[in-house]
Amino acid sequence: MNAHNAPLRLALFDLDHTLIPFDSDATWGEFTTDLGWNDGAAFRARNAAFYEDYKAGTLDIHAYVRFATAALRAKGPDVAAATHRLFMERVVLPRITPQAQALVASHQAQGDTVIIITATNAFVTRPIAEAFGVHELIATDLARAPTADGTEWISGEIAGTPSFREGKVIRLEAWMQARGLDWGQVHTTFYSDSINDLPLLEKANVAVAANPDPRLRAIAEARGWRILELFAGQ
Repeated sequence: MNAHNAPLRLALFDLDHTLIPFDSDATWGEFTTDLGWNDGAAFRARNAAFYEDYKAGTLDIHAYVRFATAALRAKGPDVAAATHRLFMERVVLPRITPQAQALVASHQAQGDTVIIITATNAFVTRPIAEAFGVHELIATDLARAPTADGTEWISGEIAGTPSFREGKVIRLEAWMQARGLDWGQVHTTFYSDSINDLPLLEKANVAVAANPDPRLRAIAEARGWRILELFAGQ
């Protein structure tokens, strides 16, 4: 609490299909496949199957992360970083909409602490969060392991709790606890498009269904949650 006993206001945003009109992890995979990192047909078929699981709420995120980071692990950190800069320049920045930027900026102008909380891994999403001017990112962290040359690089496993489904609640609680806060000391507004985020939407003081999938739209309509369309015409 501050000096006036007002709760800390947190503006929480999912990323994929919420602040950006695409799935950053899948689009990164498509981008690197076009560069020859993967066998195109095999990658796209398996990626599509994982995406169907995600939409259905049945994704095995550990299996997905092993799949999605396989080429990244093979390329190593230097090539990966250079390629991600190209990805930001060619793919991400041109598709960040003024409406999404303005929404984030409006919360920042009100003095809210803005956090992007996403199931996509931090390697892919950290530069995207920074492009929105958001420095607090809760993303799925990738474990690291020693390589043959003695350095460390991502292993394909997840470090700690993935920020996915109920994991978003767990990770946000850990973020709060590290700052001496609990749910009674914060006021949370959470924007998401996905039925997978229902656990955190139900914990938030204000739930906003942003560009919602059909299942979340139905819940939002039934519960009277605000429905926000950021990508009309995209």
